Amino acid sequence: MPYTYNTPAQQKEMLEEIGARSVDELFDSIPDNMKLGRALQIPPALGELELTSHMQELARQNSNITHNTCFLGAGSYDHFIPAVVDSLASRGEFYTSYTPYQPEVSQGNLQVMFEYQTLICQLTGMDVSNASLYDGGSAAVEAMLMAISITRRNSRVVVLESVHPEYRQIIKTYFATLGTEVVTVADSAHLPNVLDENTAAVLIQSPNFFGNIEDVAAVAEQVHASGALLVCSVDPISLGLLKRPGDAGVDIVVAEGQSLGTPLLYGGPYLGIMACREEFVRRLPGRIAGQTVDQEGNRCWVLTLQTREQHIRREKATSNICTNQGLFALRAAIYLSVMGPQGMRDVADLCLQKAHYAQQQLTNLDRFETVSDLPFFKEFVIRDKQNDVAGLLEKAEDFNLLAGVALGRWYPELEDCLLIAVTEKRTVHEIDQLVEVLGS
Repeated sequence: MPYTYNTPAQQKEMLEEIGARSVDELFDSIPDNMKLGRALQIPPALGELELTSHMQELARQNSNITHNTCFLGAGSYDHFIPAVVDSLASRGEFYTSYTPYQPEVSQGNLQVMFEYQTLICQLTGMDVSNASLYDGGSAAVEAMLMAISITRRNSRVVVLESVHPEYRQIIKTYFATLGTEVVTVADSAHLPNVLDENTAAVLIQSPNFFGNIEDVAAVAEQVHASGALLVCSVDPISLGLLKRPGDAGVDIVVAEGQSLGTPLLYGGPYLGIMACREEFVRRLPGRIAGQTVDQEGNRCWVLTLQTREQHIRREKATSNICTNQGLFALRAAIYLSVMGPQGMRDVADLCLQKAHYAQQQLTNLDRFETVSDLPFFKEFVIRDKQNDVAGLLEKAEDFNLLAGVALGRWYPELEDCLLIAVTEKRTVHEIDQLVEVLGS
């Protein structure tokens, strides 16, 4: 049941109503020898993250259900979700309503869309955001299609090899029948070889799939010199510390929004984030909610723009996106509102510090070595000199550790490498346990 508190003012009002001078007076009928006679021995207060972990640990003593400590990443992350996110998002007005996309959207849902868009613009440094897309992969391909429409170049798009391999596969699938060449380059140093008047856009990811931070501003300068647009996929949590993509010259920003208040959910459904510069707003897929006033001068919200086939002529539509992940956009809006700028910075800083601690401890062991000297955020790659990644992961599971993601399935040349993610939820004890198990 929910905890219902009362304030000192409310206590005073109730005491006056019943004619009592204090709370203690209510217990005068209890003999003194039966009273405790001292202050309660209550330990110091815990933060929500620590308290939740403590209660989960107590609950596990009453169950034989296995709890795994998660160091998995590669696009889905085990971040802490404040209790208020579930509490508000599960209200019937939001949770039971069909994800709305028709013109007759309720004012409550429209306001959520508007607040979500505002928060995404503040987070990314872009001018305008839509009301979300399906997931990070669909947002990436929609951005590339949007760039083709803006530049009127349909010959070629360029994707860095460090972009999430599943995003790259989605892009190739979309473009397979469109006659647009999808060129993959190893890194930004190879961009001059493919940038010309036929290139519509370049897709970069920072932090990239391997967790490394790219020099986005330098890439933007190269891309714009050729007349192309730069699309950047970001980790929203990293923006608590890193320069916003809008401040680095990015034209279109996309992201997977799962880390903003959505649990892992076995891989989905998730949240696609997309924002752009104001001059491109007419090409932005999905919907945009706006704020206005009604006939009586009261503040209200409306669907300002919805450039999809069901609402406008097909030849003018920017996409066939018919709805959005409304419930997950709501969760993201609540999460960002609760965290605020300082909270986002704190979470990002914890991820950064703990990930670097884990990498240092692992690479101190003879068995492992680093693969790259590039700066990284919360994920990093280590090489197993014994080339037994599958054995390591299997061994870690025996200790209830999900130790990381094997990279060989996407990058054969990295079959001896492991991608490890460390979020703010991981404790030093858990990191030390991982190091001990993998290194024993």
